[in-house]
Amino acid sequence: MGKLYIAYGSNLNVAQMAMRCPTARIYSVGQLNNWELIYRGSMTGSYATIRRKKGSYVPVVVWVIQDRDEINLDRYEGYPSFYFKQNIMADLPFGKKKAMVYIMDTRRMPGKPSESYKQTIRQGYIDNSLNMDIFEDSLRKNQIECAGQHTFRW
Repeated sequence: MGKLYIAYGSNLNVAQMAMRCPTARIYSVGQLNNWELIYRGSMTGSYATIRRKKGSYVPVVVWVIQDRDEINLDRYEGYPSFYFKQNIMADLPFGKKKAMVYIMDTRRMPGKPSESYKQTIRQGYIDNSLNMDIFEDSLRKNQIECAGQHTFRW
């Protein structure tokens, strides 16, 4: 069958995943309960990641990926130095399922994602009929967080 992979950022985008991971297939949409969508940075920009937050949730797509897809994702996500992998539980319409997710190195600082990156994620929310309010709220929180962060600029 392959391996289950949880996407919450740009890999929600169906066209992007078709190019990056040609054998990946959508298994289900769902959510990560008690997690929050945030944005953290590097020298090349700021990107989506997740962190634990009681009472919050993050809409996700669970993909079935093959070995070659995972190699491509590892490269794209900067694994293991930028993102690490963890197996976590996703809440799906038919129950809970454990799957692999990429989480950014927690020492990374807040930063503003690019407009094109935000649009890629936004299209992924549209592609999968996810709750856009969660995404837009994460961007508003990011603006507030970055406004208070005067030492982190690219």
